[in-house]
Amino acid sequence: MPQFDVVVFGGGTAGAHVASEVARSGRTAAVVEAGLVGGECPYLACMPSKSLLQSARRGETWEHAVARRDEVTGHLDDAAAAARLTEIGVTLIRGTARVSKPGMIEVVPIPTPSRPRDGRSANAGEAAVTSLGYTELVIATGSEPVAPPVEGLTDIPAWTSAEALSCPDLPRRLIVLGGGSIGCELAQIFAAFGSQVTLIEAADHVLPDEAQFAGEILADGLRRTGADVRLGSAAVKAETTDSGLALTLADGSRIEADRVLLATGRRPRLSGLRLDKLGVEIGPGMALAVDAACRVILTAEAGRNRGKNSGHVWAAGDVTGVAAYTHTASYQARIVAANILGGHREADYRGIPRVVYTSPSVYTVGLSPARGAAAGLGLLTAGFDLAEAARATVEDDDRGRVELYADSAGVLVGAAAVGLYAEEWMSEIALAIRAAIPLAVLADVVHAFPTYGAAMEPALRELAERTGAPPPVTGGGAPGR
Repeated sequence: MPQFDVVVFGGGTAGAHVASEVARSGRTAAVVEAGLVGGECPYLACMPSKSLLQSARRGETWEHAVARRDEVTGHLDDAAAAARLTEIGVTLIRGTARVSKPGMIEVVPIPTPSRPRDGRSANAGEAAVTSLGYTELVIATGSEPVAPPVEGLTDIPAWTSAEALSCPDLPRRLIVLGGGSIGCELAQIFAAFGSQVTLIEAADHVLPDEAQFAGEILADGLRRTGADVRLGSAAVKAETTDSGLALTLADGSRIEADRVLLATGRRPRLSGLRLDKLGVEIGPGMALAVDAACRVILTAEAGRNRGKNSGHVWAAGDVTGVAAYTHTASYQARIVAANILGGHREADYRGIPRVVYTSPSVYTVGLSPARGAAAGLGLLTAGFDLAEAARATVEDDDRGRVELYADSAGVLVGAAAVGLYAEEWMSEIALAIRAAIPLAVLADVVHAFPTYGAAMEPALRELAERTGAPPPVTGGGAPGR
């Protein structure tokens, strides 16, 4: 039986990074992946959606946009990504993995024409299941879409986001269920290219987990693109019609379309891994509980009685349920790799950004007033409308606003912004939150003129004054040019 220092379940962003770092250190690493090496992001999520959004901004035709999208995603061919892993020294195994006992896993090969789905090899003497030994196990199997509990939904034509972002079709009438980041991006994509799009969100504003102003401005942007945004009423029934399908909402309204796109959430992909054999308890739809080092938390009994290897279980990416973004997965992967290799790193999620790449784009980070209230914190808020920024005049685009949130100690703890290029000029705020830079210092930062970054200065100064933050002490010296 082959033995590896590290075995990784999942070859997406997080899994590939951990395995690569381990292999570069001279240790043995294996990745078990049943789908595309690299995960969904480069093929079925982040990259194709951003490519289509960019094509829409350029005014390209749908056919041109699809051709460009397929080039960006490599036509769903992961050969190059797989080759990069193996060149580093990672053993890539195509199949699905499951735990057989602490320190050992089984890999079920992917069915192929020469390997029937009944699990038997075309060669009767060839084993259908491979066993591997490990010292450290990393769970990085990502997430999967969840369909909402709507009567009749399974009987109508429906897309997942992955299917929508890999299909060449442009539906004439499309319903998007869910007004989160994925739903908003996809609604704008298809509306921009001419589909009759209806976005349905049960909450009273899109992006219901973020500041309300962000959802309100984004909804206006979606409507300007041509989407019909329905808020405050959930879908309760789906049915086929002579011309396609229809959805009935809780308020009694009825919407007809040709296809439904499901964007109502995702859950960790953990089914069939048999992690219970390691003392890991997971309820339906639940994420893996991890500590600050990204080590999976075992049950109390397993922790007391674990064998030599049963506690060496780590997790990174969507399976942890922490801010399900590719950049979060990369960050957690760095934490896991460093700790496996003997380091002592802990994750700090205060500065993890949450971005919607629509026009205008939305950037949020840290706490919002609602999140702060849920944590028992009363936050101070200061904002600034981008219409008053000189850069908005230059760009001829006055859509947007920025809000900053501080605690009573004078430290920035959260922010939200909607506006052109927000995902670029708000990065300094993520750094400020992560490093707990005092408001007095932030309020004294000078931005180039004219930039959107300068729009944060009035809000920063207001927060500094309201918290009584003293001005920073600066050194002397001749001013630079």
